[in-house]
Amino acid sequence: MAESAETETKQVIDEGLESGLSRLTEDKIQNAINSVLKGEAGARLKAYVETCIHCGMCSDACHYYLSHKDPKYAPVGKVKQTIWEMLKRDGKVSKDFIKQAALIAHTECNLCKRCVHYCPFGIDIAYLMTLVRRIIHKLGCTPLYIQATAHSHSVHMNQMWVKGDEWPDTLQWQEEEAQAEIPALRIPLEKEGADIMYSVIAPEPKFQAQLIYQAAVIFDTAGLNWTMPATMGWDNSDMAMFTGDNEIMTRIKKAHFETAARLKVKKIVMGECGHAFRSIYDMGNRGLGWKMPPIPVIHAIDFYYDLIKEGKIKIARKLPGKVTLHDPCNVSMGMGLHEKARYITNAICEELVEMHPNRDHNYCCAAGGGVINCGPPYKNKRMSGNKVKADQLADAKKRGASMMITPCHNCHSGLEDINHHYELGLDIKFFGDIIYEVMEKPEAV
Repeated sequence: MAESAETETKQVIDEGLESGLSRLTEDKIQNAINSVLKGEAGARLKAYVETCIHCGMCSDACHYYLSHKDPKYAPVGKVKQTIWEMLKRDGKVSKDFIKQAALIAHTECNLCKRCVHYCPFGIDIAYLMTLVRRIIHKLGCTPLYIQATAHSHSVHMNQMWVKGDEWPDTLQWQEEEAQAEIPALRIPLEKEGADIMYSVIAPEPKFQAQLIYQAAVIFDTAGLNWTMPATMGWDNSDMAMFTGDNEIMTRIKKAHFETAARLKVKKIVMGECGHAFRSIYDMGNRGLGWKMPPIPVIHAIDFYYDLIKEGKIKIARKLPGKVTLHDPCNVSMGMGLHEKARYITNAICEELVEMHPNRDHNYCCAAGGGVINCGPPYKNKRMSGNKVKADQLADAKKRGASMMITPCHNCHSGLEDINHHYELGLDIKFFGDIIYEVMEKPEAV
């Protein structure tokens, strides 16, 4: 399967990448590389490059390497094929080199940071791949599909081309749907001084509006003082963070924080998305020069944990059967929320079947880091590059799991692809799906 997928990948014509390559010159390539490596990277890059001893201990951290057993997929192999060559040649590399570097950085690395755990020196290879993506962006060679997503962020401040009037229309529609179940329920828009601003990722109003419905029922049942904005700045996702377009990335985060500040809320609660959370607490805020966000931000895992632990929502019955739990990289390795995720799982489900490995060492979904956003041309590459995840899920199913909980949108989409491609037959849910189903709700009047 891996060889077939590799053959198909080599035949892919990515119009965004190819059109960008056609405009390059040797001078433009060298100037872009050196503007990043010498003008933006600084001491962190120097420390990593001078510390790495090329030992290869990071290899077993990477799902691409574990799935292919080919050294070129090892994290150190990806670095040697990209940024080390750029440094060694002082940026004097060819168009073909840039094409290969773009494919490695965008479609063979999910920036999951699992390799940091395996490196004896703690070298952050995801950071090095981010620098490669930054160079590719400055050269105008970003893959087409993810670049189109960054363009949507630039135009509409969300990744799904949701226009200004479409957003409040969707919220009103979901409010009306929820009122059929709880007549007094409201989705409060533009409520100044609320305790919470709830923010979501753009695929929710575009494709999964029922998640907004479910969240509204949870907020209402818990009796919380909350609001959602009616203006742009509601989307917490950030694909520009993954294209290396730091300028758009910071614009998106600035709009998000300014919206929360305008509404004078006490904190932001984010839906079940990993990369969006990373963009808020670790990337976008730093791009704006803030060590920490100006308004406290918590992920849905933290939020649901607090609601259940404090008894603000009560569980009427546990979901029957066995479930397994995927640990998203950006909220598990990135923020250490894996134990809270297990608390929620055990509170709402009869039995948890752990994947092996799990928590900080769980395998990535192969969709995060913007890889799935590079689009259908690279789907086969994702599937062959994460057979190790498919094997992990098959093992959990063999031990009785029929459902997987995945508290992250990109993980959800990527694991659905793996589930179908390898015919695993698992049902995949968000926490919100299950909480909505098993919680006590007010009786309709």
